Amino acid sequence: MTATTGRAGRREWIGLAVLLLPTLVLSMDMGVLFFAVPYISTELAPSGTQQLWIMDMYSFLLAGLLITMGALGDRIGRRRLLLIGAAGFTGASLLAAWSGSAEQLIAARALLGAAGATVMPSTLALIRNTFHDTKQRQTALGAWGGMLTAGATLGPVAGGLLLDHYWWGSAFLVAVPVMVLVLLTVPVLLPEYRTTAPTGRFDLPGAALSLAAILPLVYGVKTLAVDGWSPRPALATAAGLLLAGAFVWRQHTAANPLIDLSLFRIRTFSGAISVNTLAMFAMMGFALFTSQYLQLVKGMSPFTASLWSLVPSVGVGAAIGIGSALAGKVRPAALMCGGFVVGATGFAMMTQVGPHSPLALILTSAGVLAAGTVGTMTMTAEMVVSAAPAEQAGAASATSETAVELGSSLGIALLGAAGAAVYRHQLDGALPAGVDVAAAGTARDTLGGAVSVAAHLPGRLGPDLLETARGAFTDGLHVAAVVGLLFALGAALLAYRLLRHLPAAATTAPEQEPVAA
Repeated sequence: MTATTGRAGRREWIGLAVLLLPTLVLSMDMGVLFFAVPYISTELAPSGTQQLWIMDMYSFLLAGLLITMGALGDRIGRRRLLLIGAAGFTGASLLAAWSGSAEQLIAARALLGAAGATVMPSTLALIRNTFHDTKQRQTALGAWGGMLTAGATLGPVAGGLLLDHYWWGSAFLVAVPVMVLVLLTVPVLLPEYRTTAPTGRFDLPGAALSLAAILPLVYGVKTLAVDGWSPRPALATAAGLLLAGAFVWRQHTAANPLIDLSLFRIRTFSGAISVNTLAMFAMMGFALFTSQYLQLVKGMSPFTASLWSLVPSVGVGAAIGIGSALAGKVRPAALMCGGFVVGATGFAMMTQVGPHSPLALILTSAGVLAAGTVGTMTMTAEMVVSAAPAEQAGAASATSETAVELGSSLGIALLGAAGAAVYRHQLDGALPAGVDVAAAGTARDTLGGAVSVAAHLPGRLGPDLLETARGAFTDGLHVAAVVGLLFALGAALLAYRLLRHLPAAATTAPEQEPVAA
């Protein structure tokens, strides 16, 4: 059934609290694994390739199945799909925690990604169906976006705390009590919703094309970001783009497509997705530099660095609160432009960070950057679910989240590649005399390699190499910050152009909005 219209009461708000918990856990899932990798390597002895798949299989399957699962939820019921996903996530978490081999852990991570793809669009679509009052829905979706950010921040901290006291498998058990709570309470607190319109046969070829396009695309982009240029990931990226084109063609021609492409003719929908993708590009693309700076330039342990990384979340919380307070008085386009300008200011501040800068500068810069970008993302989530017709909320939410995954991957790849290129260029011919060829090659690859090499060099060679490498890294950070700044300003202009038609106090457009992008 469909929830009745009107303002939400206590039951709906309790239901929201339950929906936010799996959102938090799914966002934490990658971060809690960071500290477990050394323990997993010792216990399961995975090869280098297997270790890569242990880390990435979750995000690959999550991104590849989001659109399929979102469309499936619209058909069979979003609450039902959420419960299926919660049960699957619980079982896969237990399987991962007690894996006896690298192959079993990779399979468990794949199941976790598939289950996560059912949960994420279901939570967002159920919020859209539960909260019909615009102001209440804005508040609910702001909390949803805040949970995503909190999970990404808390994941490494939770992983570090667990691994200080328990075995590596405990990192996977965080989700179990949360998903059990979802299974017990969601049937009581939240109504079911599915489309009542005729749907026809499910588009299995479209689902296959969606997965076939996203997997090589995300793999290629992430591998190029980490390892630099090589033929295999470049070919994978090209294949993913070709298959993505085939998916779009299929959605144009299929009698019952997974997602109605006419949604992109709704300016609010297409504008919100475009802006959200750019926000993730800027924020996630630079997060890699911040974590490396704290650990490899400031010399912090991973756990200490993760604790300091909580500081910028204060700015994020403030930005969300300010944005909510101004939503009734200021047009969304103006608010989002302001958010991206704030983010661009954070990028500009990053260009002043050097190897010996005070810790407050990097943390303040990261806080300003995150405050601006995350503040815009909470508004775009509301636009996406409100601009799409109610019967397509699941597919619309999944499309938005897929774009977020791709924006994140592209940001890490492109900003990471820009920083890495500058780092290598700056080190060419600048390494201290006396560093042998093998050590020099390792140092040129990454700052982490330079730190490892410097620890084994005699006399002043080690400190001199570190000083040079850290200077080269911050030079790369500056170039990446300039690129991020330009993207943030471009996003501000795009937000104004595509979303200036929306009035204040309504970050939504009429559900059947005819305005073309």
